[in-house]
Amino acid sequence: MEQTKSYISRTVEELKPSGIRRFFDLAAGMEGVISLGVGEPDFVTSWSIREAAILSLEQGYTSYTANAGLMELREEIAKYMSSRFKVDYNPKNQIIVTVGASQALDIALRAVIDPGDEVIVLNPCFVAYAPLVTLAGGKPIELQTLKENDFKVTPDQLEAVVTSRTKAIIICSPNNPTGSMMTKQELEGFTDFVKKYDLLVFSDEIYAELSYDEKYTSMSSIEGMKERTILISGFSKGFAMTGWRLGFVCAPVEITEAMLKIHQYGMMCAPTMSQFAAVEALKNGREDVEEMKKSYRRRRNYFVQSLNEIGLTCHVPGGAFYAFPSIKSTGLTSEQFAEKLLLEEQVAVVPGDVFGISGEGYVRCSYATSMEQLQEAVSRMKRFLQQF
Repeated sequence: MEQTKSYISRTVEELKPSGIRRFFDLAAGMEGVISLGVGEPDFVTSWSIREAAILSLEQGYTSYTANAGLMELREEIAKYMSSRFKVDYNPKNQIIVTVGASQALDIALRAVIDPGDEVIVLNPCFVAYAPLVTLAGGKPIELQTLKENDFKVTPDQLEAVVTSRTKAIIICSPNNPTGSMMTKQELEGFTDFVKKYDLLVFSDEIYAELSYDEKYTSMSSIEGMKERTILISGFSKGFAMTGWRLGFVCAPVEITEAMLKIHQYGMMCAPTMSQFAAVEALKNGREDVEEMKKSYRRRRNYFVQSLNEIGLTCHVPGGAFYAFPSIKSTGLTSEQFAEKLLLEEQVAVVPGDVFGISGEGYVRCSYATSMEQLQEAVSRMKRFLQQF
């Protein structure tokens, strides 16, 4: 019998697929590709962390943990947040261990957003922010940041978009895809706006460990912001644990209690062996984190300087592992540039427009790959640019 109606939710049907995936799929079918597209450390998870997971399996720890996560892990997260970022959370009721930082953001949005609530999303930004707001029943208000401000939002820009329906704002510092990082002074100016309009902040701090030139300041450590902040982080980037799918959220008790309801029904708990691995990461992983950070900083310095030398102007990112050069001089759109570069020189980058309208005219390049690969990529990109 012929199908006469669609069974797909209209909300989901209207969502655009991730713009990143098309280029990953295209690159996957080609030989000799240098990928600067993947937002993933090129380091293998430290052996002591892997060993802790193996030991947990050997000892038979294969059942569920508490919904909020192993108490030992939550206690270590609390110590980590206190010693590293100068903000104190109660491991009993203010911390939830999640399946990656993305799940943390998903359930946080669903816990606080009512239908029609507006959430300011600063773009360029991680591709999931606006769709997750939509899926939670909210309305994403995309605010364009500008290169002349190092892709950082200004108070005037915020004042122009806030309404009586605005409930929250999502911020990511260091930022994906631009690498820009807000200083303590800039955060304090930003929080004046948040307090003025009685807003919540979803602070994505997944790249907090990867700050290169200035000491990182957590949103929750700013005076008066802990009670307004849903702090989202995890182990993927700083500890090179992307495949372990482990994140966490720190928030006021009222919010974590609401989030835990969703987590209980939708996920039960994060993977047990990953949680044991994370305990080891927090206890003994700092030295490896610092070594990775030093390596990324060297690569950043080389790669950003090289991009500018070959004619792709690029600001110096303060953190994460992304460069976000302008390709406007070529006359191509971001998508045309990325596709042409991939097909002609086998270098994969991500079109800037997939991160929001203000990303048009730029491409995201991850320098989380070997120096040899970066050098070869620069050589190929230089050759590619000669035609323009």
